[in-house]
Amino acid sequence: MGPVMIDCRSTSLQQDERDMLAHPLTGGVILFTRNYASVGQLKQLIGDIREAAGKPLLIAVDHEGGRVQRFRDGFTRLPAMGQIQHLTTDDKQAEALSYACGVIMAYELKQLDIDISFAPVIDINGVSNVIGDRGFSPQPEVVSRLAGCLIDGMHAIGMPSTGKHFPGHGSVVADSHIDTPVDERDWQTIQQQDLVPFVKLIAAQKIDAMMPAHVRFAAIDDKPAGFSRYWLQTILRDKLGFDGVIFSDDLSMEGAAVAGTYPERAQQALAAGCDMVLACNNTAGALDILNGLPRTLEPSHRLNRLTGWQLSPLAEQAYQQACEVWQHYES
Repeated sequence: MGPVMIDCRSTSLQQDERDMLAHPLTGGVILFTRNYASVGQLKQLIGDIREAAGKPLLIAVDHEGGRVQRFRDGFTRLPAMGQIQHLTTDDKQAEALSYACGVIMAYELKQLDIDISFAPVIDINGVSNVIGDRGFSPQPEVVSRLAGCLIDGMHAIGMPSTGKHFPGHGSVVADSHIDTPVDERDWQTIQQQDLVPFVKLIAAQKIDAMMPAHVRFAAIDDKPAGFSRYWLQTILRDKLGFDGVIFSDDLSMEGAAVAGTYPERAQQALAAGCDMVLACNNTAGALDILNGLPRTLEPSHRLNRLTGWQLSPLAEQAYQQACEVWQHYES
C-alpha cells in the first residue's frame, strides 16, 4: 500500500484524480464535506475511488462530531466531544455517551465502506484556537477515560482508532492550519499534561494509528512533531512502545511549510517515521509529492493493519442501543 493519502475536489471523480489514484504511491483517500451530496452519491463516489485505484486503499474522513463532522444530512449529528461533560455531570453517563458516539460514528461510516474516521482527538481542551471543544476536557485524566470509551465504541463496530495530535496541540494558541505554532514549555510540563492521554491509551493498547501535530516544541526539538525523529522514534516508538500506524497531518497546512516544498515535506515526514502522509486541499501539491518521491519507495507493513476490519455481527444491535442513548441527550 502506497504511503500517500490524497483527496478529491468534488462529488464525482475527475480524470486527473483517477490517474492519481492509480499511481503506485497512492495508498489512501480522505473525504471532505465537498465530496458529499447524499448517501447514494457518496456510495457511488467511494465505489469509483476503489475501482480507479485498482488496489487496496484506505478511505478516511474527519468525522469527530461537533464542528468537525464532514457528513451531516442523513447522518446522526454528533456532539463535539468537549460538550459531553456539559450534557451530563455523571461520570458513568458521560462514559456511556462517549461509547455511544464511537459506535454511531463507526457504524454509519462503515456502512459506506469508509475504513477510518480520524478520531478521537485526545488533545486536552486548553487554549488552542483549533482544538477547543474538539478535546474532551481540560483535564488529562478525563480525556484519557472518555476517549478510551469512544475508542471502545469504534472497536465494537469494527473500526480502528486514530489518536491525534501527538504529543498534544491543546496547549498552544496558534492554529497550525494557518500558522506555525510554537510551544515553549519544558518536557516535564508536557509530560504531566498533554502527554498523559497518549501514554495511557497506548499502554491500554487502544490506539491503532496516531497523527502528530504540526507544532514545534522549542525546548525539546527544532522541528514540528510530525517531522521530528525525536518525537516519532525516540518518544512515540521507543519510549512509549507504540507500534501502530503514524499518519502525518495534512502537508498543505501552514504548520508544515517550515519543511520546504511539498516533496520535501513528504520526504521529511516519512524519514521521521510517518507511515503515510496526507496531501489534501492542493491537487498540484499532491501531484508534486507523487512525482517527487521514488516510485520504488518501500511501503510500510503497518498500513495493512488498518484494512480488512469487518463489521461486527452485533453492530446493528449496538448501533440501535447507541442511538437510544444519544437521543436521550439530544432531546
